[in-house]
Amino acid sequence: MSDPLLEVDNLTVQYETDEGMLTAVSNASFTISEGEFFGLAGESGSGKSTMAKSIIGGLDENGVISDGSIRYRGQEIHELTDAELSEEIRWKEISWIPQGAMSSLDPLQRVSEQALEIGQVHTDLQDTQIREKLKKTFDIVGLQKSRIDDYPHQFSGGMQQRAIIALALFLEPELVIADEPTTALDVIMQDQIFKYLDQLKTELNISLLLITHDISVIFESCDSVAIMHASQIAERGTTEAVHENPRHPYAFMFKEAFPDVREPKRDLTVIEGYPPKLMGEVDYCSFADRCPWAAPECRAEEPASEPVSDDDPTHEAACVRKEEAYEMYESGITDGESEHVDSEVASTGEVD
Repeated sequence: MSDPLLEVDNLTVQYETDEGMLTAVSNASFTISEGEFFGLAGESGSGKSTMAKSIIGGLDENGVISDGSIRYRGQEIHELTDAELSEEIRWKEISWIPQGAMSSLDPLQRVSEQALEIGQVHTDLQDTQIREKLKKTFDIVGLQKSRIDDYPHQFSGGMQQRAIIALALFLEPELVIADEPTTALDVIMQDQIFKYLDQLKTELNISLLLITHDISVIFESCDSVAIMHASQIAERGTTEAVHENPRHPYAFMFKEAFPDVREPKRDLTVIEGYPPKLMGEVDYCSFADRCPWAAPECRAEEPASEPVSDDDPTHEAACVRKEEAYEMYESGITDGESEHVDSEVASTGEVD
């Protein structure tokens, strides 16, 4: 990997609500290098989409970056105005494939008109050149070139998603943020889209931030991964390291919740409960109330992200009991707190 393209450093994002400040992202950090495909995985409600919106300046009006920084090629971009982001960053440097395609295309404009607006603002291309680039991208995502002049309502939901992907890619940006980009597509079209992204990676050294709840897609498509639970990044590292040696309880349970063609008869793990609603400062492990191996110290402070003992220097997990919990998981022990108390009694002869 080359020098960092995107650096997210101790980022905290909150939303102002009637109940107070709701925390969607807490103290999150990761780096994406040039030419790197980076996956951000987690359940709905974990803060993944908020992370994406923070990077491109797309937070809702009640959203605010309350701490941390976002740097693109070393430039602080989280404090740029909307006009500055549009002029310097969006579309040409960083493009976004949003999750909701049906609400992302302007229903009153042909797709080609939307592409012309983007191209006229961010490039020196002539209108005919912009149209040709859009036709080429339409063909790659499986849409007929002749349909660039159609209105969004003339497309099916899956075709609208492909049109959004075409708009995000046709200026060949340095970084593409893709938020569940293939949710509405069949498996054949999903494979075609990722083959095109791989082609851009090879030819143009493009980088990708892939946001999805389906960690199996990340394991197949990305170089590195961060697994997120309820505002916090639980574990991060190369996809190989996280796949082969997960250590945060949420990471290995989340991985085991998805089927694997290599183990068709394996029972899937069920993670009980839902990500919590977090108000104010998150000064504890957000997974503690759902974790079968939680102990009192898990609720005492926010766990630091620390290295995992393997060959990947980037592999870190934010769990104070990462080795104990994994050993108990492998042994089939699911009452971590009582096990923790029993070990204390054995070693000290007393309990507080």
